[in-house]
Amino acid sequence: MIDARRVQITTQPAEEPITLDEAKEQLHILHDDEDGFIHSLMIAARIHCEQVARRSFVTRTYTAMLDCWPYMTRFEVPYPPLLGVTSIKYTDNAGNQATYAASNYLVDTHSQPGRIVIKASASYPSVTLQEVNAVEIAYTAGYGESLHVPATYKAAVKLMLAHLYENREAVTVAQGISVMTTPLGLDTLLLTDRGGW
Repeated sequence: MIDARRVQITTQPAEEPITLDEAKEQLHILHDDEDGFIHSLMIAARIHCEQVARRSFVTRTYTAMLDCWPYMTRFEVPYPPLLGVTSIKYTDNAGNQATYAASNYLVDTHSQPGRIVIKASASYPSVTLQEVNAVEIAYTAGYGESLHVPATYKAAVKLMLAHLYENREAVTVAQGISVMTTPLGLDTLLLTDRGGW
């Protein structure tokens, strides 16, 4: 499996899993005075929920970096669902970058998380790779448009949004005791399938 710590988002989602109208309905807000603030909380809520669920709700592109070729010929890609692999590139110890031909591998988008499978007839290039970040995998993941995001994850984002809106400080105080809790049911919604692992 690719180490999730070596993966970066290269293209952010074009939209959020819930609309501004859905967010305001959740918050019981009719005015437009806080639209910008609410939108920023929508992003924060989505990011938090995606990190807990270890999934990509709305489609975006990622770049994963590896120091060497994976030992296994079948390896999983973080933050499912995987939609496709754009390219696999490698850099030799002279700094020259080349593309590993797509004909050498299959992309398994059915599995959760998705996998890259090196064909039995293929092999890795016999070049000496540079010592760090030698292999670069660009891929796309997510459920597509917000319309296709499962209702469970939309509900979790709404719960987190409402929590952030109602609790604007890092710590809330009740009867002299400092407390900070996430909304009831949030973990239940998000931990049903943590990205397949």
